[in-house]
Amino acid sequence: MPTTRNSLGKDLLRLGVQQGDVLMVHASVRSVGPVTGGVNAIILALLDTVGPAGTLITYVDFEPFFTDTDEIEAPVFDKRIAHAARDHGVLHEAMRTWPGALRSDHPDAGVVAIGARAEWITANHPFQYGYGDGSPFAKIVEARGRVLMIGAPLNTITLVHHAEHKANIPGKRIRRYKRLMPGAEEPEWIDFEEFETSDSVSKTLPSDYFESIGLDYLASGQGQKGNVGASQSFLFDGPDFVRFAVNWLERSCRAGGN
Repeated sequence: MPTTRNSLGKDLLRLGVQQGDVLMVHASVRSVGPVTGGVNAIILALLDTVGPAGTLITYVDFEPFFTDTDEIEAPVFDKRIAHAARDHGVLHEAMRTWPGALRSDHPDAGVVAIGARAEWITANHPFQYGYGDGSPFAKIVEARGRVLMIGAPLNTITLVHHAEHKANIPGKRIRRYKRLMPGAEEPEWIDFEEFETSDSVSKTLPSDYFESIGLDYLASGQGQKGNVGASQSFLFDGPDFVRFAVNWLERSCRAGGN
């Protein structure tokens, strides 16, 4: 039997996705296997499963294709046309261009949302510390949202960046950079500040801590496991996962500092 929109919906229900869910999705479409209708069928199955009261969210990021010091012909960030970062996969870009999708204003921590709470999720995304308070990631936790990993590696769980922001750990690395953003009359360079996201946020953390947090969370008996199509998939409770990740980070940094 081919994998279809209908069969994917049944897989999602078995995994525990429910009507009305606020659901952050990370996906490797290739891992799902052949699907009648391709990536669109996967998105339609997700929308079917969360229903009209639900909301789908995905992390899109931005590829500016220039260095922070190269201001010659640097592209202006325009959220209407800024592609999802290529290494996020085809589903993230397909959701970005989906009818009715809304994108938050942060170029690098940006998310796309579709559904009942999309406007609230994407509104007023802070430029400074864009994974922290007031961000879409904080709102996902506030809404008791969940994280769905459809064949995606555990080292891609973006909510860990929110946990990094919340965790009380010493010596967090800070990154400061500029982006060329739309202005009232012409584009202008805007300063951004964020805890480091492209490398370990603290020198005391192991290099693979994103994956380790996910594996330890599953080993603790939390999360739900199942297949979506041919892909091994996981469903995590957002607030519970962030609490776990914050505690994991704080314990690991204390141990690493001894």
